[in-house]
Amino acid sequence: MDRPARPAAAPAGLRARWLVAGLVAVVGTLVAGVALGPVSLPPGSVALELLNLLPGVRLESGLTEREIAIVTELRLPRVVLGLLVGGLLALAGGCYQGVFRNPLADPYLLGVAAGAGLAVTAAIALGAGGEPGRLPMTVPLAAFVGALGAVLMTYLLGSAGGRGRSPATLILAGVAVSAFLSAGQTYLLQRNADSIQQVYSWLLGRLATAGWGDVRLVLPYFVVTVVVVLLHRRELDVLSLGDDEAGSLGLHPQRSRYLLIAAASLGTAAAVSATGLIGFVGIIVPHTVRLLAGSSYRVILPLSLLFGGAFLALTDVVARTAAAPGEVPIGVVTALLGGPFFVLVLRTARRMLA
Repeated sequence: MDRPARPAAAPAGLRARWLVAGLVAVVGTLVAGVALGPVSLPPGSVALELLNLLPGVRLESGLTEREIAIVTELRLPRVVLGLLVGGLLALAGGCYQGVFRNPLADPYLLGVAAGAGLAVTAAIALGAGGEPGRLPMTVPLAAFVGALGAVLMTYLLGSAGGRGRSPATLILAGVAVSAFLSAGQTYLLQRNADSIQQVYSWLLGRLATAGWGDVRLVLPYFVVTVVVVLLHRRELDVLSLGDDEAGSLGLHPQRSRYLLIAAASLGTAAAVSATGLIGFVGIIVPHTVRLLAGSSYRVILPLSLLFGGAFLALTDVVARTAAAPGEVPIGVVTALLGGPFFVLVLRTARRMLA
């Protein structure tokens, strides 16, 4: 019974090296995201100005007052929001894949994002949207309820086929649930035409932010999600052995599963409420980490958090520079990258089950 746990121990030796790589990716993306834009700034000067934000540090960056304002008030909040949201979506994707033991599980494909989106639309339509472009603290809570409802519907529908179902069955159930919830969202928008502009601004996925308000909105949910998921990441390796084996090792499979689903759904809800529907991050990043660093969730989840944030922040740089001075919705860019990647993962999963 000890033998199945041994393969998971091998990637642990690689974690220090990959952890450094993840931190370097986050810092490099942070500097690049702040430096690049309609007004390009020297990366070295940007790095010095970012260091000036640390307590007790005062360096001469060579930037003007206007450029410093661009760095600290416009671009930095947007990049930090991208790091938080990307980390949440990638972490949730890896968590769902472990909980459902399904390599195709993803917040977007499971219908979780659609459920959260419907809840946000309902909150805005009922007058809880607050100021244009900003969402109050109550909206992520409503999105959390919608996300949990969606993942429950998907799981129940995917389980209706019995034990012989394929991993793709859960995804088909998620597509059906997403279509149903999207129809409800469309109905609400038609009944509340005055709210459609505010909803449409985040529907395709955008990281545009007017300041640090959105970051402060997401940060508490980010902390709770990260702490809960990372503290229980070892349990996902045990759950991969099956419920009977996990129970014999002293784990309560259902309790662990419900806790992890709740935490992942909370993070997804916070991300969706702040930036809209951004798909495929939860598939691209965890699978890339799995291929490069190992299959243990002790490795996958922390690295998905780091590389997921770097991935989305870097994707945002592409979204706002590819069609400058215009801007491409970031959800469109991730869909263009994620579509072919999803097909590759689907084919791999079918081969493994053949």
